[in-house]
Amino acid sequence: MDLRDDPTEGLSDEQLDLAYNVRRKAGPERFAALMKRYRADSDAAVDGLPGTRDIPYDERGGERLDVWGTEDGEIRPVFVFLHGGYWMAGAKEDTAFMARMLHGQGIATVVPDYTLTPKATVEEIVRQVRAAVAWVWHHGLEHGLDPQRIVVGGSSAGGHLTGMTMVEGWQEELGLPADVVRAAMPFSGLFDLRPIPRLYVNETARLDQESAVRLSPAFQPMERRFPAVFAVGEDDGEGFVEQSRRFQPHWGDGELLVVPGRDHFDVILDLQDPDTQVSRALLGLFATLREDLT
Repeated sequence: MDLRDDPTEGLSDEQLDLAYNVRRKAGPERFAALMKRYRADSDAAVDGLPGTRDIPYDERGGERLDVWGTEDGEIRPVFVFLHGGYWMAGAKEDTAFMARMLHGQGIATVVPDYTLTPKATVEEIVRQVRAAVAWVWHHGLEHGLDPQRIVVGGSSAGGHLTGMTMVEGWQEELGLPADVVRAAMPFSGLFDLRPIPRLYVNETARLDQESAVRLSPAFQPMERRFPAVFAVGEDDGEGFVEQSRRFQPHWGDGELLVVPGRDHFDVILDLQDPDTQVSRALLGLFATLREDLT
């Protein structure tokens, strides 16, 4: 698949909406129920779990992150998870549901907030999540986090933001090594933003074709490759499935994981159980990092 091919070419606005409007596909009742479950499962996951809430990570943006699953006297590898919501919704409190599972596997979890659109531009959100990764590198040891073993993941818009931490060209400005992100697992990622200007979400994202290309992981420099899993639900929106299918071979050092019986919203909830496909894949990435350091 040639990423230079425009994924919107020949598609009507209605066809694009069907491909990318996963909230419409889920229906209002199921969507509302899943959003409640995100918060309830996250609350349950961190209840009694060692960690620290609301740590400022970015002076310029004023945003904060939570650290979960650390242990005194240990330096743990860390999963940085970036929430979805088409850059206009979501919060760190809704997306910590994997923290207890990872804690049991000796892995800490970091969940950052970022300023939502339209208050912030997508470009500013990218800057903020990169600043969150930089915080883990520069300050993680103070919180029991291993800066040498950072894996970044995220869902939907968070998958896009994950992609923007995987590429090159931003690390040096933040005082980071080129390999600060050692592995990645975007879920239902948006790697080519050219469809966005024609979607309803552009009422807040406010992208044109030029900015959509500039902010697309698919068009960023990426000479360095590292292990990655590109996960998507079998029943996800067609646009999201196609995005992962197109980007994974372009990345070249990663696995495409299409999860049967899962859709855009429930595939990430499988991270609560260590025996699901997505959890095994994520834990496999951390196992790879252990091998690299031995």
